[in-house]
Amino acid sequence: MKRLIIPFLLGVVLGPLGQAQTSIRVASYNVENYILSPIQNRPLKTKLAQAKVVESILAAKPDVLALQEIGTTKALAKLQKDLKAKGLSLPYVEHLKSFDPAIHVAYLSRYPFKKITKHDNESYLLNGRRLHVGRGFAEVQITVRGYDFSLINAHLKSKRKVPEADQAEMRLQEAYRLRRIVDTRLKADPDINLVVLGDFNDYYNSKPVKAIVGRGNSRLVDTRPSERNGDSGPNLRNSKWFPRDISWTHFYGVEDVYSRIDYIMLSPGMARELDRANSSIPVVPNWGHGSDHRPVVISVHSKDR
Repeated sequence: MKRLIIPFLLGVVLGPLGQAQTSIRVASYNVENYILSPIQNRPLKTKLAQAKVVESILAAKPDVLALQEIGTTKALAKLQKDLKAKGLSLPYVEHLKSFDPAIHVAYLSRYPFKKITKHDNESYLLNGRRLHVGRGFAEVQITVRGYDFSLINAHLKSKRKVPEADQAEMRLQEAYRLRRIVDTRLKADPDINLVVLGDFNDYYNSKPVKAIVGRGNSRLVDTRPSERNGDSGPNLRNSKWFPRDISWTHFYGVEDVYSRIDYIMLSPGMARELDRANSSIPVVPNWGHGSDHRPVVISVHSKDR
């Protein structure tokens, strides 16, 4: 009688879609109004758009997926079910409902959550008025084969003008609130494995993103995934600038502009485990039928270095 050999030797397990893995893939994706029931005059997600979102996620092959602009828990469950039908099982779910009634941040994960912290009541003072962080911040802690790490998922204020206050100032204040949480975690454990990711709705050199990155020993590392299309190496024109590979994540149709506003950042301790060779922005034909954003994905070695 033949023995059944289960592939858990040497710390190797079966990853998504059946491949062996000793690393963890983390992705962030704004799925653009993934809404299935009418609210706030937002367009409902068409079946074509839903299918293209699924295709983009399958291309990323995530173990842990941070989502922005997801609708209700029912919408999240629909996406989870559709992914499973295509071979990607992400059974563990966290959905954060904060002050925005329509769109939310959430997680789908292969691995159970060791701890969940809901930052769903964050606020700040702006021009003497108390305002709230619209989507809040979803924080989870996960342990994989003894490797412990935490994630904070954020979707900062968009550049759309609102009557309450200046949109840029609101986004900056939300970034300050996020950075305060990061500082608290790093102060408690400078070597913490921490991922700060999501749609920050601004450029790398902007005040909000600079605030999140921080400075000194607590400065976060911008992983900056890009397309794996053959481009490689540093910027030969100016080594102080980013490489000229293709790293945009968002298309703004009104201005016909492509930009990078979606990020995955790592604490100094976790940056040592980053596998840049297997971190990228998936290239999916007709990606824009699903969302105005593209997913970004990194791979990290599941062992402290």
